[in-house]
Amino acid sequence: MENIGLIIILLFGITFLGVLSTKYRFPFPIMLVLSGIMISLVPGLPVITLNPEIVFLIFLPPLLYGAAWNTSWHDFKAAKRPIGLAAIGLVLFTTSLTALAAHLLIPDLSWPVAFLIGAIVSPSDAIAATTITKGLGLQPRLITIVEGESLVNDASGLVAYRYALTAVTAGNFVLWEAGLNFLLVVLAGIAIGLAVGYLLYLVHKKFICEPVIEVTLTFLTPFASYLLAEQFHFSGVLAVVTTGLYLSFRSSEIFTHQSRIMAYSVWEVVIYILNSLVFILIGLQLRHVMQGISNYSTGLLILWGAVISLVVIVVRFIWVVPAALLPRYLSKRIRNTEQFDPRNMVIFGWAGMRGVVSMAAALALPLTLPNGKEFPHRSLIIFLSFCVILSTLVVLGMTLPWIIRRLKMAPHSIAAEEYEVRTKVVSTTIAHIEENLSMVNDELLHNIKSKYEVKYNRLQKTDLPSNYFGNGQTLKGNIFNEFSQLQIDLIGIERKTLEDMHRHGKASEEIIRKIERELDLEETRLQMEMYNA
Repeated sequence: MENIGLIIILLFGITFLGVLSTKYRFPFPIMLVLSGIMISLVPGLPVITLNPEIVFLIFLPPLLYGAAWNTSWHDFKAAKRPIGLAAIGLVLFTTSLTALAAHLLIPDLSWPVAFLIGAIVSPSDAIAATTITKGLGLQPRLITIVEGESLVNDASGLVAYRYALTAVTAGNFVLWEAGLNFLLVVLAGIAIGLAVGYLLYLVHKKFICEPVIEVTLTFLTPFASYLLAEQFHFSGVLAVVTTGLYLSFRSSEIFTHQSRIMAYSVWEVVIYILNSLVFILIGLQLRHVMQGISNYSTGLLILWGAVISLVVIVVRFIWVVPAALLPRYLSKRIRNTEQFDPRNMVIFGWAGMRGVVSMAAALALPLTLPNGKEFPHRSLIIFLSFCVILSTLVVLGMTLPWIIRRLKMAPHSIAAEEYEVRTKVVSTTIAHIEENLSMVNDELLHNIKSKYEVKYNRLQKTDLPSNYFGNGQTLKGNIFNEFSQLQIDLIGIERKTLEDMHRHGKASEEIIRKIERELDLEETRLQMEMYNA
């Protein structure tokens, strides 16, 4: 009970740091790593070690499912070649070269343990990359590749992790058997993910209409998919990712608007807490980890951590050049259809931050081998993994915005695309009113049509990039935002009136809460409607 209380207190502290991170625009993933270090320096804190299987079960399914849910299937499919090259080829390349460096650098480090280190640090972290690059105007295709890579490379990296772990614990490894088993594990994991996704699709669509139940089911879905695949010794990671992609693509068919609002809120909180918990756990174990490697000198540990981190960073830059250029050289279709900017290769290489999945994989290492002996170099593996995460987040993460500015990348704005989508939606609705609602009462018809005509007229006065309409003039005044802001200001007046009635007991609690929720939803809609070009 004391440990649970301690974790809650530390979680409260990290949340407060998150407030400061938001206020001062400091990347939260970097704040998490630094929080782990600060926790490890607090004297007297106990060492809390979870069962390795529990670590994977608690953290991986929801984190991977959340990432899959926020991935566009169309964008993912359009960029499948670079995503596949990065998520599979780069992971295996990084695993191999990191293993080679670790084996040559660290005395008495066996090949299986070296490959285990490589597999742990090979997957990049999309949350870290997108958090740090948010608002920097990167091209959508580049963002899709970085996020898609992280989604799939978690799966490929963790499959490699499983094989390396088996080689360490069982003491044998046959390459051709592992290759065949790899295909079976991957294909069966994807098949189970699709089956679970389809079953949940039917359940959501035909039987559920209560938002609380729907959101609860979305929270349980990744665990069900993961456990079912793992029960048959297939890839639970790929099952979760596949289920997430399948249901995300069909979410508009199966969820009500109330469920969507609730689900996004719940999942944002869940992901935030899980990310924080991982680094709380590493902070509580770090002192114990350091004691476990006390037989090595500080200089050696710093050298090994720096070299392994450098290899992980450099390997990504080595890979990106042939991976980007060879397909263009070999395929005329790619040269004609895909725009190419060499500066994107630099940004992609720099976006190789490691994060929570690597840390969870390191924490999930068994404490002992099947024969009862201590797991070889467990503390050293955790230490090196933390060094790689710290180095990539701080060195790459802190300098990435500066690199983007130095490359003088033209910032991409989604304002024009949003304008097109909104105009299409409003125009189609107006056309439907004119064609199908002519028999409606004239006054009602006029009022409802005016609502959409106001939206359309505001769209025509929205700020857009120069030359968007072909006349070389940027529209001034951003009437769209001004109109939305005015409505938000008026909602504030409504709130004050409601609060005054609530304070003086002039309306029932039920009515107050209902109207308050209406105002919350309306203000949320207006905030999302405003352009942030």
